[in-house]
Amino acid sequence: MLRERKYYRCLIAMLLCSHSLVAQQTISGKLIDTAATSSSMIIVGDIVLTGNKKTKDAIILREIPFKKGEEYSLDVLVKKMEEARRQLMNTALFSAAIVAAKNFEGTKINISVDVKERWYLFPVPVFRPVDRNLNQWLVEQKASLDRVNYGAKLYYNNATGRNDKLRIGLVNGYTKQLSFSYDRLYIDNKLKWGMKWAFATGKNREVNYNTINDKQVFFKDVNKHVRNFTNASVELTYRRAIKTRHSFGIGFINERVADTIIRLNPSYFKSGQNRVSFPGISYSMIYFNVDYIPYPTKGYAAQFSISKNGFNHSMNLWQLHAKGLANWPLSPKSFFSLNMYGGIKLPFKQPYFNQRFLGYGDAFLQGFEYFVTDGVAGGYLKTAFTHELFGFAIKGPKVKKSKVPQQIPIRIFGKIFGNAGYVHNPQPGDNSLPNKMLYSGGLGIDILAFYDFVIRLEWSFNSLGQNGLFLHRKTIF
Repeated sequence: MLRERKYYRCLIAMLLCSHSLVAQQTISGKLIDTAATSSSMIIVGDIVLTGNKKTKDAIILREIPFKKGEEYSLDVLVKKMEEARRQLMNTALFSAAIVAAKNFEGTKINISVDVKERWYLFPVPVFRPVDRNLNQWLVEQKASLDRVNYGAKLYYNNATGRNDKLRIGLVNGYTKQLSFSYDRLYIDNKLKWGMKWAFATGKNREVNYNTINDKQVFFKDVNKHVRNFTNASVELTYRRAIKTRHSFGIGFINERVADTIIRLNPSYFKSGQNRVSFPGISYSMIYFNVDYIPYPTKGYAAQFSISKNGFNHSMNLWQLHAKGLANWPLSPKSFFSLNMYGGIKLPFKQPYFNQRFLGYGDAFLQGFEYFVTDGVAGGYLKTAFTHELFGFAIKGPKVKKSKVPQQIPIRIFGKIFGNAGYVHNPQPGDNSLPNKMLYSGGLGIDILAFYDFVIRLEWSFNSLGQNGLFLHRKTIF
């Protein structure tokens, strides 16, 4: 960040000097950046885009926080050029982006924006364990192939050049599922409103019907499917500026399980039912002001959501969730991070179907990967000190029409971390983790690789006196 700022300042200063707007001074043949103290205002001229063969110009210009004809001081323009590059990288559309001063025309400065587009079409095979994390599948389930989904998915990013995303999946194995989603970030000419459609239907021969001793308990029938589901949703999104996105959603969920599941756990659904069908409405807000979304080392992010599932006695659930992330640089290669999460489900008396809390998805405490903590309210606080150990690049295949092979950067980070969490459950049953403080800590390695792929290797210790090596795929929260 500091190197980029010096680069922008020096480049603009050289252009200013060449047009006699500020004095040029040299000491031992080195240029002194006297423009940094100049009160002269700079007018933004043309913004010239290059490298975007598929991405529409409007999508790139939407991420740039300045427009032609606007006037800024040198310091402000430098910061805005840095922010423009950061925002372009955070779209996940480009593998590289350069925002630079191009040339002067009188008192106007023209800006060049050069991007290198990623690969957007990925037809990929699917081989994915269904368990909550890799450790649970490898250790507790003995890497059983019966607990793996396999098939094929089509990922088509930037499908029309408007930063839209198409997903089609056909999966077999543990879950037989057909899924489709399309996320169009902008549907209006002013590039503020977007829409997302999603649909999934499938069935399973195995169901997690209860939690005992803080572990999921499963029932499996090899002769027939014991769970059928269908989900459909539509979201309207609004992004007035750059950093904040609002989503308003409506959906429908249909879940049915075999009678055996209800006999094993009469509270799986309410009133001993074996089927629920209900609509849902939701609102969420997400805010990003970080240097790099896939692996932030500086800045802040927040997410807030509220939803209502069902409107009758068989399904009545209000949910409120909030997440926050803050990263403070301590040196050019070190930073301190704080990660927070809190949630509540109302009313507190909920069937087992609605009680999942910690240990599912990205809401978990490090060191408690082999456990789940069900409940209706709670949260956690995570802290970490991280230092970049080293980085290198691997030569990739040559890009068409280029003599230079593509570089695949690899960065390695070391860290130490600590967690604290709590979950309230008015009906804990045969479980000991709810209703008490949980603590953990440890050290680990983060590997940041090609196309935002982040792997975490962590040695964690928890307040139960246990420790072990755990493997994760990192998300921002």
